Amino acid sequence: MGVKNFFKKAFSDMKEDAKAQHEVDKANLAAVKAESKATWEEAKMSPSQRREMMNREREEQIAEANERRAAAEERIENAKGE
Repeated sequence: MGVKNFFKKAFSDMKEDAKAQHEVDKANLAAVKAESKATWEEAKMSPSQRREMMNREREEQIAEANERRAAAEERIENAKGE
């Protein structure tokens, strides 16, 4: 009976793994659909709206770069101080 229980457990595990992978696939598909719709909506934007969106993205990138630079400078100071 050990072999029978082994296969029963193995198939049960495979079934659970398949269900979990299906959930992952559903989530990924939903994300791709949302990204596709966002791209479509952005393509329909007027030039002024697009320019405004690009300016916001640039400002966010500049702010992020400044934060990274400040963190790097702090690390440099800490390394010199030790």
